[in-house]
Amino acid sequence: MGLIHIELFATLDLVGQAPGGPDEDPAGFPFGGWQAPLLDQVAGAQVGAAYEGTDALLLGRRTYDIFAAYWPHQGKDGPDDEIATLFNSVPKYVASRGRPDLSWAGSTHFGPDLATAVREIRDRHEHVKVVGSLNLVQTLLHEKLFDRLDLWLHPIVLGVGKKVFDGGAVPTNITLLAPPVASPKGTVYLRYGLADGTPATGDMSAPDRGVANEDG
Repeated sequence: MGLIHIELFATLDLVGQAPGGPDEDPAGFPFGGWQAPLLDQVAGAQVGAAYEGTDALLLGRRTYDIFAAYWPHQGKDGPDDEIATLFNSVPKYVASRGRPDLSWAGSTHFGPDLATAVREIRDRHEHVKVVGSLNLVQTLLHEKLFDRLDLWLHPIVLGVGKKVFDGGAVPTNITLLAPPVASPKGTVYLRYGLADGTPATGDMSAPDRGVANEDG
């Protein structure tokens, strides 16, 4: 069975809306493109490495429309030629209640039963990448239909915008799969994996909490 791998770029207050440019989601959001000034070579290399092995994309309608308008027109020898080659060659699955224009080669529209459709593509692919698509991500989080979560935390606070865990989160255990990596501009890359069970609780005032006493 393959992996569903969510890739998210977020601020310190976990806003994930429109990181790439002002046209991604212009309705009432004043900070479209907030990620661009924080990119550097280290972060760029990490992002590129994160896509290695991807053999399918799972996208929400808005992200799909943005990608479909851009990536098919990026050819070889461009600044993003490796990502363009990958995105243009792998199957694209679109989660939408409407009827998206599937003009991007290799695109398939999911029906209303998202959970069943996600489980089916897990059987067909090894590494399915979910990029952006915050509304879709809420469903995947709620249903625990993901295996890995790459979270790129950027050193800014916006105070407004759609958030990564914006109504879709349920009690879930997550495990860190690799040590955090920081870029020169302060972006921190965190790779998590879905773990069994739900969060446990404890009592910090209990005698056996592990805090040394005055003699210890």
